[in-house]
Amino acid sequence: MQVRRYRAEDASAWNAFNAQAVNGHFLFDRGFMDYHADRFEDASLIVEDEAVPVAVLPLNSTEGEVWSHQGLSFGGLVHQGLGTGAVMEALDACAAHLRAEGAATLNYKVLPWIYPSLPAQGDLYWLFRRDAVLVRRDVSAAIDYRARGRVSGRRDRGARKAQRAGLALQRSTDWAGFWRLLEGVLAERHGAAPVHSLGEIELLAGRFPDQIALCVAADAGGLQAGVVMFRSAQVAHAQYIAVGEAGRETGALDGLFDHLIRLYATTHRYFDFGISNTDQGRVLNEGLMRQKEEFGASAVVHDLYRVAL
Repeated sequence: MQVRRYRAEDASAWNAFNAQAVNGHFLFDRGFMDYHADRFEDASLIVEDEAVPVAVLPLNSTEGEVWSHQGLSFGGLVHQGLGTGAVMEALDACAAHLRAEGAATLNYKVLPWIYPSLPAQGDLYWLFRRDAVLVRRDVSAAIDYRARGRVSGRRDRGARKAQRAGLALQRSTDWAGFWRLLEGVLAERHGAAPVHSLGEIELLAGRFPDQIALCVAADAGGLQAGVVMFRSAQVAHAQYIAVGEAGRETGALDGLFDHLIRLYATTHRYFDFGISNTDQGRVLNEGLMRQKEEFGASAVVHDLYRVAL
């Protein structure tokens, strides 16, 4: 196998390959990856066999290290069904290429197992064989629609409360209104800010209208809660979640999640609430995790490994 750097003229071929991959994701589309190209030095690789692409690896580089792209939630070797031996050969070739370019370390984010269309964990075996060190583990909560856990009475009562309040649960294009709510909630409760700016999320939603959607709970008085959904083939993922003071009184978020979970049950295999960690995964927000689990979700981890090259 031969490895070369991704070039701008490869964008169409890269996107077509990702769209057919068993572990592809719209986050790996160049239309998503390159929206923040000014903030990251792209180091993505294309693996070829007799000049035919067999895998791609989204990467960026910084200070002598290479990362599964730091602008993405996860990463890993993207392929269209390579066997384990071929995955190991491809990653060995990538490691050799990166070493030849002067990189000393590869920081590799593993794609969580719920995302591929079929089992694709050959890279985990490669990481084991390369003595990779697990340096971060975040924990998300996901519903498996084939085997959903028990929904708590508290979540059921919240959803019924929202129904009695007559809230409209629907898709919205009021990104500015939701972003004001989200920024206020994150600043007040977590001392944080959204990863994306309003302009960036509007840009991405315009580029990926089938994958990115804002869903809200509202009444005549305005927006009470909202969730930004990132939808891939297997997983409906809640990327951003916010509820205001009025929404806490009406059960708006419980009602909205109940609506969304039912909605995606017909189109997706998993509903993912996102991680509940701070401090590089070392601290678990137990209350937030419990809230998600009370919808019938259970733990799915997001791992980051460090490989010496």
